This record gives sequence, C-alpha cells and structure tokens, in this order.
Amino acid sequence: MAAVELEWIPETLYNTAISAVVDNYGRSRRDIRSLPENIQFDVYYKLYQQGRLCQLGGEFCELEVFAKVLRASDKRHLLHHCFQALMDHGVKVASVLANSFSRRCSYIAESDAHVKEKAIQFGFVLGGFLSDAGWYGDAEKVFLSCLQLCTLHDEVLHWYRAVECCVRLLHVRNGNCKYHLGEETFKLAQSYMDKLAKHGHQANKAALYGELCALLFAKSHYDEAYRWCIEAMKEITVGLPVKVVVDVLRQASKACVVKREFRKAEQLIKHAVFLAREHFGHKHPKYSDTLLDYGFYLLNVDNICQSVAIYQTALDIRQSVFGGKNIHVATAHEDLAYSSYVHQYSSGKFDNALFHAERAIDIITHILPEDHLLLASSKRVKALILEEIAIDCHNKETEERLLQEAHDLHLSSLQLAKKAFGEFNVQTAKHYGNLGRLYQSMRKFKEAEEMHIKAIQIKEQLLGQEDYEVALSVGHLASLYNYDMNQYDDAERLYLRSIAIGKKLFGEGYSGLEYDYRGLIKLYNSVGNYEKVFEYHNILSNWNRLRDRQFAVADALEDVNTSPQATEQVVQSFLLSQSHGAGRPCLG
Repeated sequence: MAAVELEWIPETLYNTAISAVVDNYGRSRRDIRSLPENIQFDVYYKLYQQGRLCQLGGEFCELEVFAKVLRASDKRHLLHHCFQALMDHGVKVASVLANSFSRRCSYIAESDAHVKEKAIQFGFVLGGFLSDAGWYGDAEKVFLSCLQLCTLHDEVLHWYRAVECCVRLLHVRNGNCKYHLGEETFKLAQSYMDKLAKHGHQANKAALYGELCALLFAKSHYDEAYRWCIEAMKEITVGLPVKVVVDVLRQASKACVVKREFRKAEQLIKHAVFLAREHFGHKHPKYSDTLLDYGFYLLNVDNICQSVAIYQTALDIRQSVFGGKNIHVATAHEDLAYSSYVHQYSSGKFDNALFHAERAIDIITHILPEDHLLLASSKRVKALILEEIAIDCHNKETEERLLQEAHDLHLSSLQLAKKAFGEFNVQTAKHYGNLGRLYQSMRKFKEAEEMHIKAIQIKEQLLGQEDYEVALSVGHLASLYNYDMNQYDDAERLYLRSIAIGKKLFGEGYSGLEYDYRGLIKLYNSVGNYEKVFEYHNILSNWNRLRDRQFAVADALEDVNTSPQATEQVVQSFLLSQSHGAGRPCLG
C-alpha cells in the first residue's frame, strides 16, 4: 500500500516554480543541490509525487545530499514517504547510506577531534532516521561506526557520546531481536557511565534503563524488567527530552501490565499517550507507538473491543507515515490481528484477523530473513486463527489442510522461540500451550496433554501459581480432560482453579470466565450433577449481564488524560506507590 499523502499544499506560485525546476531536472540537477534544504526537499518530493523514483534514488543515495535533506526536519513525515517508496521500488537506499557513512568514518579516523565529533553528530541523525523508519540493521551499522569513532579519544566528551551511542545501539538491537548483543551493549554503556562517575560526571540513565527494560520484557524476564523500569522512572527529570520520557513511561506501563499492576499501568500509559499527542501530534509515529502500548494495556485488562479500535488507529497512523513493506506497519498489523482474533473468538468471524496476520507475515518475510524471530509471533497468531477456522469448517479435507498448516506454523514459531530464548521461557511455554490446543483439535489427545502440562510447568516456575498465563493453560488442559478424555475430576479441579485466578486478577466480569463456566456446565451434565448445572447456568447469566454493563464506555481515547497531571506528579505517584509497597507483590 502506498503511503497516504499528508497535507502538503504550498503556495500556487511556489508550487509552479518547483514544478518548473522538476521539469528541467536533468539540466538543473547540480543547481538544485545548492538550494536551501527546505526548497531542495520540495523538489525531491515533487519527483516522488511524479513517480520518478530512479532519479530520486540517485539523489538520496548520495550521503551529502541526504544529510542536507535530513535538515528539513519539519518535513520528516514526507521524507518517510519518499524513503519507503524507494525501498519498495528496490532502491536499497538504507544500506547504501549506511555503507557510505561507515566508509567515511574509516577515512576520518586520523582526523582532528572536531571532524570526528561532527561525523558522530551526523551519524546520530542518520541512524536515528533509519531507526525511526524501521531499518534496524542499517541503523545498527551507522551507530557502530559512531561508537568506533568515540573509542578513538579517551576523553569526557567522547565518553558521553559513547553512552548516547550505546543507548541508540541498544534500541535498534532490541528492535531487531538481537538480545544477546543488546546485553553486551548495555554493559558497555555501564562501563562508560562508571568512567564518567569516577571523574565527577553524571549522565542521565533514563533512556538506557528504559531500553534495558524493553530488552528484558522481550525476553520475558518480567521481574527484572519491572525492577529496571522503576530505576528508569527515578531518572526522569525536568528538561529530559519528551521522547525519552514517553518511551520510559511506555516501557514501565508494559512492565506493570505483565506484573498485573493494572492501576499503575493505566496511569503511565495514559500519560504517555497524552504527552505524545500533545508534543508530536496525532499523525506522528511516536503517537502510534504509545497507542500500540495502550492497546496492549486494554487487551490485558479485558477491554477487548476498545483495544481493537486503538490498534486500528495505530495501524492507520503507521500506514499513513510509512506505507509499503515496513516493519512498523507489520507489527501494527500483527497486534491488530491478535486483538481481532480475541474479539471475534465467540462469533467465529476471523476474516479480518486473518487478513492482518497474513499481511504482517508477508511484510516481514519480504524484508527480513525467514528465520527472524519477529516471524515467531506473527506465525503463531495466524496459526491460532487457522485452527479456529478449521474447527468451524464442514469440509473434512479443508479442515485437515488448515490444521496441518497451523501445525507447521506453530512448530516453526516454537523452534524460533527455543533458538532465541531456550526451553525455560514464557514465550516458549506459550508455543507449547498453543500446540496443546492444536493437538486437541487434531484429536491427538496424549500429545495435547503433554504440551499443556509442559506449558503449565514452565509458566508456574517463571510467573508463579496464580498468573494469568498459568490460568490460560490450566483452563485449556481442563477443556481437554472435559471434552475429549472424560477425566472429569481433574477437569473440575482445573476449571475451578482457572476461575479463581481470573476473578482475582480481573474481577467477576472477566471474558475468559465464559469458557470455564460453559465447560463446567457440560461437565456437570456429563456426570449427572444437575444441581451444579443449574447453579452454573445462573452464574453464566449473571456474568452475561455484568459483561453488558462493564465496558459500555465511549471512545477509549476520550478517556486519556482529560485533566492531565504534570509528568512530575505521575512519576512521583508511581515511585511513592513503590516505596509504600502498594499493589501486588512481584511473582517469582
């Protein structure tokens, strides 16, 4: 999908002049490069609008030209349009620029310090753009070149630059799922922090700790992520860049969600959404970042309908800014696919969810290697959807084909997760649980039981006995025992355990309770306990009435900080709750 054009309506006379320059591009190419950056950019944008991508690519692939274009910072969204169009067209402008910058850094290794400092500053801008655009591998190459320049001088200024470079490098390595290298980057940043401290200097650690929190969260090390998000919040001070504040709030909110500290998570993510909207605007990629994390919060507090709407808004923004085959668009498609799958689980209408899952996979496989970890979650989501479609299918041959495709996708996801995280990890456990459900649908009941038990054991050891993820796996095993293996005593015990966890975490109106209640009604019918059948029919009716009332709320975005607190108040409120030991204690 081509990027949607943002509003760009220059004055008529000016626009006519730009068009005239473009019409004579061949003769005026050299003169164009001497124009002020804003005018020069407008000429290039006109080339993009006219579809003259080969000529535009020839310009953007020259480092000096692109450096000047980057200085037109108020037109960054339009630059993303042009850049993505070139990448989609097959012009490898990201790698060309990264390689050119790397060569330049090699040439100036023996130059004066101020020459290197200028190159480092440009590298931060170039790498930052490539990172924002989702070309993490090329951004990584740029930042590594910057870091190499920083190491050539053992001075305070270069230690500061090295820390900043490490933060940026850690961000792109997180985005590209290079978690082992990310850990090394964090340790290197710490070593420079220690050098600064020994010489009486301090660098703010908010961004660094926030990125570490993101790394630990991605690896499902939730306790550690939670602890480091607290340290990052302590580092938020007046004058810190808004982008850093927003990113720390986002990561802290996600860490709170997985620790089931929902009140804290809500306050943090709503403030992040508010800050991003007020500072960057409602069409900016940073605003879409906060919306994806807001959708994550809403999904986890069981406000599924609103999460779908928020994810759709985030996707719309990313498509309008990037369009095309872009990793940021792919991740938004995946998030929307999963929330749509959950939302439509009862109805069985999965067309929309399947579309977004397939779109995510198509984009990722186009721009990343086939064994990239980002494919694990997208394949998992598609497999879940295919399984449900197969179950509702009345054609035996089609059902078997869909289940086999789901099986292949789940196995591929499992192998990617085990390669990245090992056996003893929440992500790996999720894939075991997904395979357990699939084997049940394939009527391979012993294999299903084995997978569910394995998932439960890993989750219990990592998350504790009463976590949401444990409840999911316990409920799935109960379903297997109830519907297919006639182990009713075990099923009843597991259903009741799943219900207790769900009610404790989310309350009486939790959506997942429906499947446990229906399972118990079927179970008690099977064993002839009609008193219990009647009891749970009444419980289910009360649950339905509660669900009807629970989320009769207007647009979730209208609820975001209508009376916003100052950032300092949000931070202090969060830290105060930690010092008082408020909320649910961390699980093991």
